[in-house]
Amino acid sequence: MYLVCGEALFDVFAQGERGDVLELAARPGGSPFNVAIGLTRLGHRAGLLAGLSTDVLGRRLRNVLVREGVCLDYIIDKPHRTTVVLVALDGDGVPQYSFYGDGCADREIVQSELPTLGDRVEGLHFGSYTLVTDPTASAYFALAEQQRGRRLISLDPNVRATVEPDMQVWRDRVTRWRQLADLVKVSEEDLALLHPGMEVDEIAQAWLQSPVQVLVVTRGGGGALGYTAHARVELPASEVAVVDTVGAGDSFQAALLSCLPDRSALREASTSPQRLQQVLAYATRAAGITCTREGANPPYAQEMA
Repeated sequence: MYLVCGEALFDVFAQGERGDVLELAARPGGSPFNVAIGLTRLGHRAGLLAGLSTDVLGRRLRNVLVREGVCLDYIIDKPHRTTVVLVALDGDGVPQYSFYGDGCADREIVQSELPTLGDRVEGLHFGSYTLVTDPTASAYFALAEQQRGRRLISLDPNVRATVEPDMQVWRDRVTRWRQLADLVKVSEEDLALLHPGMEVDEIAQAWLQSPVQVLVVTRGGGGALGYTAHARVELPASEVAVVDTVGAGDSFQAALLSCLPDRSALREASTSPQRLQQVLAYATRAAGITCTREGANPPYAQEMA
């Protein structure tokens, strides 16, 4: 089982206007929340380690996780509010986010609340703004340090400048996290924020240091790149009619993890360019399917067949 560590929240979309009234639609979300659901839809067991509010929104998030079959054994109930994010789409369907989350449940985990991991947990995935929002960020880092070398550790920085605008904070945190991760997925947009003016291949060589065995760079409509110590693999994006791109990166991440469920599978992909290409093709297809529908709605295994 993969244990996905991070936030759970509600994305709020503007649906239209009636005079001075702005109509809104709220959907469950948060990158780690979406990844956990994406994994279960692809037939892989997944759990979520997150601070989940006991408020009405938190209860709805819990209900979604139950319906989707995500393991709730590692949820930490918190009396704090649920994070809310306003999402605006540009003309190309690319989302822009405004976060309302200070003091909310997913940012208030402390190290003493971390659960004991059972033998069924083979991999840990971390990502998004809970990498930089304390006390949760420090608690997750302590967990990753403790589990390094024992379980596969996956990282997706998923930089959110609206949560932490200081890119130096992100650079420092991501540098520390890279020293713990076996698998890293990062978007080209994140790399441009973290290392402006540098070429992707140049950054990849710097990032592809032990313990990182596989580095994947997603490029939106440009497809994806995969790097190992032995190879560079490039795949185009799936050609689809894009409705919006919300959750596409999360679907890619879930599909990537479903193909690399443990350290043995990761080792195979790191030594076989053909296998890495197969993995990237599967993940790219998952992202493409998500782009054909509204919101973060990852595909099911039967859609990927």
